[in-house]
This record gives sequence, structure tokens and C-alpha cells, in this order.
Amino acid sequence: MSKQKARTPSSQLTGIYKSESIRDVAESLNNSTLNDAVASALASDVEYRIHQVVEEAARFMRHARRTTMTTSDIDQALRVLNIEPLYGHFPHNPPNFRRALPYPQLPTAGTVYFVEDEEIDFDRVLREEKLTLPKGVTWTAHWLAVEGVQPLIPENPPAIPKETDVEMNGKSPGRPGNSLFPPTPPSDRPSPMQTGKKQQQQLVKQVLSRELQLYYTRLTSALLPNGPPDDAKRVAALVSLRSDAGLQALLPYLVRWVGEGVVNALKGGVQNESEARVLSVLLDVIGAILENSTLFVEPYLHQLLPPVLSTLLHSTLPPTQSTHLRTTAAQTLSHLLTQHSTTYPSLSPRIMKTLLLALISPGKSRGTREGAIRGLMGVGKEAIRKGLVEGGGAKVVGNELTPGERSTVVDSVMAAFEVLHPASSMAVPLDANSQEDVAVVMQLRNTLGDFFAERLMQDGAWARGVISGSPEGSP
Repeated sequence: MSKQKARTPSSQLTGIYKSESIRDVAESLNNSTLNDAVASALASDVEYRIHQVVEEAARFMRHARRTTMTTSDIDQALRVLNIEPLYGHFPHNPPNFRRALPYPQLPTAGTVYFVEDEEIDFDRVLREEKLTLPKGVTWTAHWLAVEGVQPLIPENPPAIPKETDVEMNGKSPGRPGNSLFPPTPPSDRPSPMQTGKKQQQQLVKQVLSRELQLYYTRLTSALLPNGPPDDAKRVAALVSLRSDAGLQALLPYLVRWVGEGVVNALKGGVQNESEARVLSVLLDVIGAILENSTLFVEPYLHQLLPPVLSTLLHSTLPPTQSTHLRTTAAQTLSHLLTQHSTTYPSLSPRIMKTLLLALISPGKSRGTREGAIRGLMGVGKEAIRKGLVEGGGAKVVGNELTPGERSTVVDSVMAAFEVLHPASSMAVPLDANSQEDVAVVMQLRNTLGDFFAERLMQDGAWARGVISGSPEGSP
């Protein structure tokens, strides 16, 4: 085996970074005795570091889908390599490099480039007109659609009517290929953007996603299954409807489904327990919709009130479920008024007028009057006073009852009196020998009728509280 020959050092330097640049830096640091081997080693290391930085910067350039490397790529590469970035260079304002003239005394220096600095004439700057700064970035809001109607404002695209919209008289068509979902029911409330002049408006079409369609099918089948009821699925569906967000697009279809279900259950009179169970589930659905804080329910109040009032005031409900259904409907009505009576001040008076007519109008059944009383209890104490005491509702109901009768309508009236004024823990009846108590008895008979006057006479403090409205029971 031959002996390996010793390598002789090459006089040529490899790489593009010259050792002369290292000597120039050393001379700027007052070090003029730098060895050639040290300068060559430092030049090789600098070249390696430059290659490393450029390789990292090229990765940022490729990820940004660019073909030109900018100073921001170099800065990101330096940050990745844990090196302090260079300051004063920005990608939106790249520096301009110019070639210097050849230096005759040193022809081996090669081509030299330098950064051109812009010369500013202060006299010219002072003579020129001052430039005003533009306004800063601002934000503004506008309505893209109000209750399904696109307002005609400059920020929105112009409404272009289509042939299908003209043929259907402006109604939003249903989604083709799916008969499960009817067209979105339009809202009856006028748009706040309407003025004296009639404007051309176009309804915004609404297309349900596949996920919402599947959710609607699973939800309705869990609430009202074709087979035997499953309480676990029904509770899970109500919890989902009460708390899940993102159901606003499905709200008009749910409201319409509830309305049609109540109409079908009450169409021929609720005669069996299955129809009563359907009404109970639909009332729970309305309550869950009202409890979901992510849903905008106000445009659909005029569609939610008829199912609630129809169940509340219906005359023929199963005797075993009538009290539960009317109590649930009254609680739902109370929840609805609590949430939206401040937004619509006329809502409570209109509902109270409907309940008063059902209570005191002649020819009404006992079930309707009981529902009206439960509804007044849901509206509040003032509604009970105006309906049963001042409006003569208790007297009308008492005239239709036989002496000593015990029924659900009697229990509802006494429960309303309990809400109006609590009964005494130790009842003291009115004294027939006391002139003051005799006046109270006469007022009871004139206001509430003989039937309920006989019941309230057994508790003098309760009777005075119901008549006068004072919590202490003083006349």
C-alpha cells in the first residue's frame, strides 16, 4: 500500500467572499496584522453563514408564493436563526444601489456598488405648499338585510328583480328538490328603512345547508316521533334547541312547524292523550326558542302568539291535561311578555284585551274562561285586578257555577286571588255584627258575586286585600 502524499496548500481561494473584505474590516478595527490563514478561515465562515441565512429566507419566499426575495424574508430568517435582524431596511421601500466609477489606482478592486442617498433641498421644501395628511382608517356599519329585505342604500348592491320573483309577486320561493321545507314565511312588520315613497325591494333568498336540513329532520323526529315517545331524545332535542347557536336560519321553519302542529291538534278538538302530549311538546319547543339568547325572535312574535293563545283559550282539552297545558301556556306567555314587552309597548295591552274578551264575553265555555284566568295570572297582578275585580270577571264566572261547586275554574280563580293578595295563615272570618265588616261583605258581593264572596268571607284580611289591593289588607 503506497504512502499517501501530503497535500500542498492551494494558493487559490475558494468561495465568493474574498479575504480582502475581512482585512478591510480588520483595518477599520485598527488591526493591520491579520494573518492570511485567519482571514481565509473567517471568509469561509462568513460565506457559510450567508448561505444559511439565504437558504432560510428562500423558504419564507417560497411559502409566500413569491419569486423575489425581499428584506422581510431576510429579517424572518435572522429571527429563526436567533440573530438580531437588520434595521433600516423595509420591503415596501427597497434601497437603490448604483455602480461606482472604476478606481484607476486600484484596478483589481473590481466593481463597487453603493446605496444612493436622496439629496433634499430644504429651500425647496420650505417654499412648497404643505401637504395635508389623509384621514385615518374609520369604520362604519350598515344593514345588509333587515328582516329578510335588502335596504336600498349606497353600501348595498342594487336590487335587480328576477323573472321568478316577479311571477311569485315578490314572495321568496322555496328550495327546489326538497318538499320538507316550505318557503320562508315573510314577516308582516314593515321595514324601518321604508319612507313615504314606495321603494323597490328584493327579498334575500335563504338556502339551508345540508347540516341544518339534517338537524331539522332529527330534531322534529325526536320531539314528535312516529312510534312510541322517547323521553331521553325529547329532552336532548329541547336542550339543543335551548342552547345551541347558529339556528337563526332554521327559525322560520321551526315556527311554522309549531303553528301547523297546534292547528292540527286543535282542529277536531283535543280528545285523547296523544294530542295533549303533542300540544305539551310544542309548548316546550316555543319556550326553548324563547330561552335561546342567540335567536332573533322578534320578527316572529306574531306567529308564536297564536299557538300559545289557542292552547290557552281552547274549550275542549282532556280533563287530565287541561290544567297542565293551560299553566304551561300561561308561563310561556309570561316569558314572552317579560322579554319583549319593553320593545313592543302595545303587546301587553293587546294580549290583555284578548284575555278579557274571552273571560267576560257571554257564551264562552268554562275551559276558555279558565284559560283566560291563567293567562291573566301570567300577565301580572294588574291584569288580574282589571280582569277579575274591576272588570267583573269573577262575578261572570261565579254566576255560571252552582253553590258549593268544586272545579278547575274555581281553583284557577282562587289561585288568581292568591297571586293578587296572599291568604292569611290564621284566617279570621268577617263579623256580621260589625258595621265595617258588613260594608266589606256588601262590596265583595257587588264586585265578585255571591259565589266567590262566600269563599273570601272566611278570611277577612284576604277579602280586604283582594278588594282594596293593599298588601296589608286595610280598606
